[in-house]
Amino acid sequence: MAKFELKLPKMGESVAEATITNWLKKVGEKIEADEAVLEIATDKVDSEVPSEVSGTLVEILFQVDDVVKVGQTIAIIDTEGGNAPVESPKEEVVEAVAQIEKAIEVVKETVQTAAPVEVDFSASEKFFSPLVKNIAKEEGVSIAELESIKGTGKEGRVTKDDIIAYVKDRANKPAVAAAPKVEPVAVDPETSGPKVEVKVEAPKVEVPKTESTPEKKIPVSVNGQDEIIEMDRMRKLISGYMVASKQTSAHVQSFIEVDVTNIVNWRNKVKDAFEKREGEKLTFTPIFMEAVAKAIKDFPMINISVEGDYIIKKKNINLGMAAALPNGNLIVPVIKNADMLNLVGLTKTVNDLANRARNNQLKPDEIQGGTYTVTNVGTFGSVFGTPIINQPQVAILALGAIRKVPAVIEAPTGDYIGIRHKMFLSHSYDHRVVDGSLGGQFVKRVADYLEGFSENREF
Repeated sequence: MAKFELKLPKMGESVAEATITNWLKKVGEKIEADEAVLEIATDKVDSEVPSEVSGTLVEILFQVDDVVKVGQTIAIIDTEGGNAPVESPKEEVVEAVAQIEKAIEVVKETVQTAAPVEVDFSASEKFFSPLVKNIAKEEGVSIAELESIKGTGKEGRVTKDDIIAYVKDRANKPAVAAAPKVEPVAVDPETSGPKVEVKVEAPKVEVPKTESTPEKKIPVSVNGQDEIIEMDRMRKLISGYMVASKQTSAHVQSFIEVDVTNIVNWRNKVKDAFEKREGEKLTFTPIFMEAVAKAIKDFPMINISVEGDYIIKKKNINLGMAAALPNGNLIVPVIKNADMLNLVGLTKTVNDLANRARNNQLKPDEIQGGTYTVTNVGTFGSVFGTPIINQPQVAILALGAIRKVPAVIEAPTGDYIGIRHKMFLSHSYDHRVVDGSLGGQFVKRVADYLEGFSENREF
């Protein structure tokens, strides 16, 4: 019987692990090549893992909610179509003996010393490194305490130094562990030998309550009519990212009003012919993305990230485009090397990413590696907004709604009032590394490209 090991595939540069959310196949079921076997979730996106071969699923190595590292074997597939193997009785016996021996050792250790606090890391949605977990177990740090520690690592993760500092700070209020109770030997005079009765009570561990260990409280409806809804996994992640971004970057904004009458007129003139020739609907988004990519080439220091005291200047221009999902959540697929695509290429890419985002079909790599983000708040009727920076980037542009407004139009024969299509651009940037001059010049350059759009342009 030929066995194939199904491994968790690589899912982007910064994705090292994933959580199994659902098995689509059961042991004993047939699987076709490229057929989805299970569903997984990372801190960025949900996805499916397909099989590379055809065969029969004979073994599942991880269960739902287990966290799996990239490259780990998650299932075994019999490529010759055999039935699922029956576990060997010998293996069961060996396993049972091992469990008994392990239990005996645990009892011995418990009688001699107090058992350490066990921490259930599966109850937390945050990522903790194996080193941090080991320190937490050794020092008796509960999961609630661990989650309350403000991390200084990437994306707010708790580092070794963070947890060591926390343990030192609480040293004046150590956890009190009750010693295990061991009753003495009782001798039965009616028998020739003593009866030994050993009762071991699990040690009681009391973790002191401090301001850094808040209890998770479920809100209660006062009038009994309010609906209490727990945030889903993605909303919790978005919440964490937004708070972390505001705590990381010094946000400042610049606003500019843009006359996009030429763009509106040109799109109305060519959209039918464009769809007929290219098979794609022409929206305003790719036109705006084209202008942003051009402006970034003019001002490359807006296309950077910050790591400690260092500025990383990005070579590629990868534009993230914030997209709203049907459930109200938000995701940011990335247009890779946007400056190398013409308007047709941008249109096809924008439509493809947007459609697959709405259907939850994006691959993890397609939401990684963004260097600058654009969000269209005008979709919801907003005139302008103050978007939060998508870390580790340093700037984000919000596109307001396009409106017909009266405007002063300059002409050789004099000024006059006319109806124009206008919109606001809202530019949020990290004032730690982007000064007002750069942030203002960049958004002004985007406006110049949009206002200079030719109505006679070919697509």
